[in-house]
Amino acid sequence: MAKKNAGDGDTVIVKKYANRRLYNTSTSSYITLDDLAGMVREDVQFQVLDAKTGDDITHSILTQIIMDEEASGGEQMLPVNFLRQLISMYGNSMQSMMPSYLEAAMTNFRDNQGKIREAFEKGISNTPFAKIHETNMAMMRAATDVLMPGASKNGGKAKDSSSSEIEALRQQMSEMQKKLDELSK
Repeated sequence: MAKKNAGDGDTVIVKKYANRRLYNTSTSSYITLDDLAGMVREDVQFQVLDAKTGDDITHSILTQIIMDEEASGGEQMLPVNFLRQLISMYGNSMQSMMPSYLEAAMTNFRDNQGKIREAFEKGISNTPFAKIHETNMAMMRAATDVLMPGASKNGGKAKDSSSSEIEALRQQMSEMQKKLDELSK
Protein backbone atom coordinates (compact mmCIF):
# COMPACT_ATOMS: atom_id res chain seq x y z
CA MET A 1 0.00 0.00 0.00
CA ALA A 2 1.28 3.48 -0.78
CA LYS A 3 1.84 5.38 2.44
CA LYS A 4 2.27 9.10 2.60
CA ASN A 5 5.89 10.04 3.27
CA ALA A 6 5.44 13.78 3.04
CA GLY A 7 4.53 15.96 6.01
CA ASP A 8 0.96 16.56 7.11
CA GLY A 9 -0.99 18.73 4.71
CA ASP A 10 1.24 17.90 1.73
CA THR A 11 -0.32 16.54 -1.43
CA VAL A 12 1.19 13.46 -3.02
CA ILE A 13 1.69 13.89 -6.76
CA VAL A 14 0.88 10.85 -8.90
CA LYS A 15 1.74 10.91 -12.59
CA LYS A 16 -0.20 8.89 -15.13
CA TYR A 17 1.76 7.84 -18.19
CA ALA A 18 0.49 7.02 -21.68
CA ASN A 19 0.95 3.31 -20.94
CA ARG A 20 -1.72 3.77 -18.21
CA ARG A 21 0.81 3.28 -15.40
CA LEU A 22 0.57 5.44 -12.29
CA TYR A 23 3.76 6.69 -10.64
CA ASN A 24 3.77 7.94 -7.04
CA THR A 25 6.41 10.67 -6.93
CA SER A 26 6.47 10.60 -3.13
CA THR A 27 7.53 6.94 -2.89
CA SER A 28 9.20 6.77 -6.33
CA SER A 29 7.20 3.69 -7.21
CA TYR A 30 4.51 2.54 -9.59
CA ILE A 31 1.08 2.05 -8.02
CA THR A 32 -2.36 0.80 -9.02
CA LEU A 33 -5.88 2.16 -8.82
CA ASP A 34 -6.34 -0.10 -5.77
CA ASP A 35 -3.41 1.69 -4.12
CA LEU A 36 -5.06 5.04 -4.87
CA ALA A 37 -8.34 3.77 -3.39
CA GLY A 38 -6.39 2.78 -0.28
CA MET A 39 -4.85 6.25 -0.11
CA VAL A 40 -8.36 7.75 -0.21
CA ARG A 41 -9.45 5.46 2.65
CA GLU A 42 -6.35 6.49 4.62
CA ASP A 43 -7.18 10.16 3.95
CA VAL A 44 -3.95 10.74 2.02
CA GLN A 45 -4.33 13.80 -0.18
CA PHE A 46 -3.12 13.25 -3.73
CA GLN A 47 -3.35 14.79 -7.16
CA VAL A 48 -3.07 12.81 -10.38
CA LEU A 49 -1.39 14.58 -13.28
CA ASP A 50 -1.10 13.52 -16.90
CA ALA A 51 2.65 12.97 -17.27
CA LYS A 52 2.74 14.36 -20.81
CA THR A 53 0.51 17.44 -20.53
CA GLY A 54 0.61 18.15 -16.78
CA ASP A 55 -3.20 18.36 -16.73
CA ASP A 56 -4.93 17.51 -13.45
CA ILE A 57 -6.87 14.29 -14.10
CA THR A 58 -7.69 13.48 -10.47
CA HIS A 59 -11.45 13.71 -11.08
CA SER A 60 -11.44 11.17 -13.90
CA ILE A 61 -9.16 8.79 -11.94
CA LEU A 62 -11.43 8.96 -8.87
CA THR A 63 -14.44 8.36 -11.13
CA GLN A 64 -12.64 5.34 -12.62
CA ILE A 65 -12.03 3.98 -9.10
CA ILE A 66 -15.74 4.32 -8.32
CA MET A 67 -16.65 2.56 -11.58
CA ASP A 68 -14.23 -0.27 -10.76
CA GLU A 69 -15.68 -0.60 -7.24
CA GLU A 70 -19.24 -0.65 -8.59
CA ALA A 71 -18.36 -3.27 -11.22
CA SER A 72 -16.22 -5.46 -8.94
CA GLY A 73 -19.03 -7.92 -8.31
CA GLY A 74 -19.58 -6.93 -4.70
CA GLU A 75 -22.51 -4.95 -3.37
CA GLN A 76 -23.15 -1.78 -5.31
CA MET A 77 -23.31 1.45 -3.34
CA LEU A 78 -24.95 3.70 -5.91
CA PRO A 79 -28.60 2.83 -6.55
CA VAL A 80 -29.80 2.85 -10.15
CA ASN A 81 -32.39 5.56 -9.45
CA PHE A 82 -29.69 7.79 -7.95
CA LEU A 83 -27.51 7.26 -11.02
CA ARG A 84 -30.43 8.06 -13.32
CA GLN A 85 -31.22 11.25 -11.40
CA LEU A 86 -27.57 12.24 -11.36
CA ILE A 87 -27.29 11.75 -15.13
CA SER A 88 -30.47 13.75 -15.66
CA MET A 89 -28.85 16.71 -13.90
CA TYR A 90 -26.14 17.06 -16.58
CA GLY A 91 -27.07 19.99 -18.77
CA ASN A 92 -29.76 21.08 -16.31
CA SER A 93 -29.67 24.72 -15.25
CA MET A 94 -29.11 23.54 -11.66
CA GLN A 95 -26.09 21.38 -12.56
CA SER A 96 -23.66 23.85 -11.01
CA MET A 97 -25.38 23.46 -7.62
CA MET A 98 -25.13 19.67 -7.52
CA PRO A 99 -21.44 19.31 -6.59
CA SER A 100 -21.75 21.52 -3.52
CA TYR A 101 -25.05 19.90 -2.54
CA LEU A 102 -23.66 16.36 -2.86
CA GLU A 103 -20.49 17.34 -1.02
CA ALA A 104 -22.53 18.88 1.82
CA ALA A 105 -24.74 15.78 2.04
CA MET A 106 -21.70 13.48 2.19
CA THR A 107 -20.00 15.70 4.79
CA ASN A 108 -23.18 15.63 6.87
CA PHE A 109 -23.31 11.84 6.59
CA ARG A 110 -19.63 11.40 7.53
CA ASP A 111 -19.91 13.88 10.43
CA ASN A 112 -22.79 11.86 11.81
CA GLN A 113 -21.31 8.38 11.26
CA GLY A 114 -20.85 7.80 14.99
CA LYS A 115 -24.44 8.75 15.69
CA ILE A 116 -25.60 6.51 12.85
CA ARG A 117 -23.69 3.51 14.24
CA GLU A 118 -25.09 4.17 17.70
CA ALA A 119 -28.61 4.43 16.26
CA PHE A 120 -28.31 1.05 14.58
CA GLU A 121 -26.97 -0.52 17.75
CA LYS A 122 -29.92 0.82 19.76
CA GLY A 123 -32.57 0.58 17.05
CA ILE A 124 -33.64 3.37 14.76
CA SER A 125 -36.56 4.86 16.68
CA ASN A 126 -36.11 7.45 19.43
CA THR A 127 -32.48 8.14 18.55
CA PRO A 128 -30.56 11.12 17.23
CA PHE A 129 -30.47 9.33 13.89
CA ALA A 130 -34.23 9.68 13.52
CA LYS A 131 -33.83 13.48 13.64
CA ILE A 132 -30.82 13.37 11.31
CA HIS A 133 -32.85 11.21 8.93
CA GLU A 134 -35.78 13.65 9.05
CA THR A 135 -33.43 16.57 8.37
CA ASN A 136 -31.75 14.77 5.47
CA MET A 137 -35.11 13.75 4.00
CA ALA A 138 -36.37 17.33 4.26
CA MET A 139 -33.21 18.53 2.53
CA MET A 140 -33.65 15.95 -0.22
CA ARG A 141 -37.33 16.86 -0.71
CA ALA A 142 -36.49 20.57 -0.89
CA ALA A 143 -33.70 19.92 -3.38
CA THR A 144 -35.95 17.70 -5.46
CA ASP A 145 -38.65 20.38 -5.51
CA VAL A 146 -36.13 22.99 -6.64
CA LEU A 147 -34.19 20.85 -9.10
CA MET A 148 -37.06 18.80 -10.54
CA PRO A 149 -40.40 20.54 -9.95
CA GLY A 150 -43.30 18.12 -9.67
CA ALA A 151 -41.09 15.08 -9.05
CA SER A 152 -42.00 14.75 -5.37
CA LYS A 153 -45.75 15.29 -5.74
CA ASN A 154 -47.22 11.80 -5.37
CA GLY A 155 -50.47 12.87 -3.80
CA GLY A 156 -51.73 10.44 -1.15
CA LYS A 157 -49.34 7.70 -2.22
CA ALA A 158 -46.48 9.20 -0.17
CA LYS A 159 -48.09 8.37 3.18
CA ASP A 160 -49.02 4.84 2.10
CA SER A 161 -45.54 4.03 0.88
CA SER A 162 -43.66 5.79 3.70
CA SER A 163 -43.44 2.67 5.88
CA SER A 164 -42.08 0.58 3.02
CA GLU A 165 -39.65 3.39 2.18
CA ILE A 166 -38.49 3.50 5.79
CA GLU A 167 -37.98 -0.26 5.77
CA ALA A 168 -35.99 0.00 2.54
CA LEU A 169 -33.90 2.79 4.06
CA ARG A 170 -33.29 0.69 7.16
CA GLN A 171 -32.09 -2.16 4.94
CA GLN A 172 -29.81 0.16 2.97
CA MET A 173 -28.42 1.67 6.17
CA SER A 174 -27.81 -1.80 7.57
CA GLU A 175 -25.86 -2.71 4.44
CA MET A 176 -23.93 0.56 4.67
CA GLN A 177 -23.12 -0.20 8.31
CA LYS A 178 -21.71 -3.58 7.31
CA LYS A 179 -19.52 -1.90 4.70
CA LEU A 180 -18.37 0.72 7.20
CA ASP A 181 -17.50 -1.99 9.69
CA GLU A 182 -15.52 -3.89 7.03
CA LEU A 183 -13.65 -0.74 6.02
CA SER A 184 -12.74 0.09 9.62
CA LYS A 185 -11.10 -3.33 10.13
